[in-house]
Amino acid sequence: MNVLVINCGSSSLKFQVIDSVSEKCLAKGLCERIGIEGSMISYTPDGGEKEKKEIPMPDHTKAISLVLEALTNEKTGVIKDLSEIGAVGHRIVHGGEKFANSTLINDEVLEAIKECNDLAPLHNPANLIGINACRELMPNTPMVAVFDTAFHQSIPAKAYMYGLPVSLYEKYKIRRYGFHGTSHSYVSHRCAELMGKNYDDVKMIVCHLGNGASVSAIKGGKCVDTSMGLTPLEGLIMGTRSGDIDPAIIEFLAHKENLSIDEVMTILNKKSGVLGLSNGVSSDFRDIEDGYRAGDKYMTLAMEAFCYRVAKYVGAYVASLNGVDAIAFTAGIGENAPIVRSLVCEYLGYLGVELNEENNNKRGLDIEISKPGCKTKVFVIPTNEELAIARETVSLVK
Repeated sequence: MNVLVINCGSSSLKFQVIDSVSEKCLAKGLCERIGIEGSMISYTPDGGEKEKKEIPMPDHTKAISLVLEALTNEKTGVIKDLSEIGAVGHRIVHGGEKFANSTLINDEVLEAIKECNDLAPLHNPANLIGINACRELMPNTPMVAVFDTAFHQSIPAKAYMYGLPVSLYEKYKIRRYGFHGTSHSYVSHRCAELMGKNYDDVKMIVCHLGNGASVSAIKGGKCVDTSMGLTPLEGLIMGTRSGDIDPAIIEFLAHKENLSIDEVMTILNKKSGVLGLSNGVSSDFRDIEDGYRAGDKYMTLAMEAFCYRVAKYVGAYVASLNGVDAIAFTAGIGENAPIVRSLVCEYLGYLGVELNEENNNKRGLDIEISKPGCKTKVFVIPTNEELAIARETVSLVK
């Protein structure tokens, strides 16, 4: 079965077609600037050249239609017609408490996703637009919703509740939800596989480090804690997000700078993190690393603060797990920045962690980077959220 995986943003759409038997990616691409002048679509078939062209995309329905045209193109397409798409898997950012697992999409499910819009106002509405566009163009093809938050629904109340009046939880469902769930799930399962152990028997910490970053603790085959909260703002210092701060800073800034709550939240979400710590220079870790190596004081601050926060969360989760067997790094920074892994692991000597520097400098591989015999093993595992979504989709439509 061929599965089309769709990941919709407010003005973008990422896609892949995956053969569920071989788990090979047959084609992938990206629609950018949907609803904005200068819309672009890029498309790369397996083994072929990347194509990129500017074409008007007033809405997501048009973007989906262009994706389907590319996939069925006589020269560069990978399928003859849409009947070769057996199912569509949609990434949905927030499922609230309603969804602890992926689910087949119907009208009732769509309404439940819509009810979570307040929890992810920038993401869920766009996800819904993508689903409706696909349903319009592929009305007879089964569709599955795969939720970023579902993997974390096993977290116990002692970990997901905030120290707020419980009435606010009961009224608004204010609690820790966590994100990047498909990545944490995929990487933790792959980690157990590499160790040759049963998933349920391994205590693991997964560090998903990208422009958005989160850490999760897995025990007994279930996630027991994660760093992101009600929204993706909590937790680690990230590309442009502040991560954990004293909540009183919001009031302080509002008064001192004469800002609205929305304006303060814009600072915390879009002008903070390593971008803010680098004095506004960059949120790109390649730039941060270059500046760190050159001795720039702001870039050094950004790098050291980021790595310290990761190590701090790892330490907290070692405590929550009462020990750890393996730590896995993944996502853009986790997979491609040896210096970050090295600086984080410098804090983990109490776990017996020693890095194999040769392995730590390799890229694109599922690889153990700790020295042989280390009590706590450390891995780099490239994430594959699209494959995880495809697997979830196949399991529900077969």
